[in-house]
Amino acid sequence: MSGAPVVLEPPRKPPPQEDTEAGTLAAKIEDALRLVIDPELGFNIIDLGLVYDVVVEDGGTATIVMTTTTRGCPATNYLKDGAREAAWAVEGIEFVDVKLTYEPPWEPDMMSAAAKDHLGIAD
Repeated sequence: MSGAPVVLEPPRKPPPQEDTEAGTLAAKIEDALRLVIDPELGFNIIDLGLVYDVVVEDGGTATIVMTTTTRGCPATNYLKDGAREAAWAVEGIEFVDVKLTYEPPWEPDMMSAAAKDHLGIAD
């Protein structure tokens, strides 16, 4: 195991942040996370459905709740580090906490249509 902390409770969806500065920053982080490519699947972690939640609090503190396709995924640390670095690159973000969870477990139906098409999975 990677030694990364694991969140056991299911991700909670806070109210949308879209009309606030924090919401704008969360949307920018999600865009930045599209640059993080899973090295085994060759597609970004947003469209693969690996990112469950992005929350930004006052002061520029971002929390990303994400998963991997399987427990013990060899790319876990790579993906977490990539998510952290991508979020930190967003102007206005001062701190990033990336939490790993396996609840709910990732399933292929969590992928976007574009990711499924890339991987040759019928929708």
